[in-house]
Amino acid sequence: MTDGARAHAPVADSTGNWVDRSAPLWAVPYLRLMRADRPIGSWLLLLPCWWATALGAIAANAPGPDLYLLILFGVGAVIMRGAGCAWNDIIDRDVDARVARTRSRPIPSGQVTVKQALIFAIALSLVGFIILLQFNAYAIGTGIASLIVVALYPFAKRVTNWPQFVLGLAFSWGALMGWAAVFGSLDFPAFVLYAGAILWVIGYDTIYAHQDRDDDAAVGVRSTARLFGVETRTALMILYGGAVALITVAIELVGGGLIALLGVFGFGLHLVWQIRTLEVNDPARCLMQFRSNRDAGLILFAGLAFDSMI
Repeated sequence: MTDGARAHAPVADSTGNWVDRSAPLWAVPYLRLMRADRPIGSWLLLLPCWWATALGAIAANAPGPDLYLLILFGVGAVIMRGAGCAWNDIIDRDVDARVARTRSRPIPSGQVTVKQALIFAIALSLVGFIILLQFNAYAIGTGIASLIVVALYPFAKRVTNWPQFVLGLAFSWGALMGWAAVFGSLDFPAFVLYAGAILWVIGYDTIYAHQDRDDDAAVGVRSTARLFGVETRTALMILYGGAVALITVAIELVGGGLIALLGVFGFGLHLVWQIRTLEVNDPARCLMQFRSNRDAGLILFAGLAFDSMI
């Protein structure tokens, strides 16, 4: 197979996107490595950053969340999610080669070597560090601390039935970053928001993991999807219910108003819809519901942002 043919080989869970249609041939494997063809992960990493920035604006009586911070977080989320995905693929390359949905990823399919992937991950991390330096010193330290959790996540699925909890620690870190960027400190409301975001992440990634449940069992990969099994709907009720409750407490702690509470109410309704319509044996539906969490998160952000504006 030629290099060009390998670069454009179909990807199991992402086809017909802008990378396939428009990206230069040489860049396609690297864009796939950083999941540029699947932006949902960047959204899910970004949203807790935006929530905390808006929550901080409410606490500070500011006229809306700082647009400059929102933009920095947006760019940073894309870059650092890409670096994290590249690192994850390096560690998981042998497992990915044995799972139907992931064997077409750039490393197991031979589009990118491990050395090339590592160099690319380091380059992205350096760009991310430059972006991090635009924040205050406390936020910079908070961001650097997150690297420990990010580095450990790929190993979690080998040693615990709760790798989604470790992912939650990493993907919810923006709840701490956003607050630190506003105040130059970490206070109780930020930790409450962080805890709520962790429960949200565990919930939506459990849905995502149901796509690979059978393959994971065959290769010995652990997940909350395998742990919860037929009780997934009940587990989601607890996880999502806890997320809504904790986020509501965070809003109350900063004196949020009716619009912020309407935002968390809309967020909660979306999560109820996910639970009610869940089909754990339908991979396509699991993927659709997982992706829908971007909309749930944007509903909450809109409520927080508009509340701070008034």
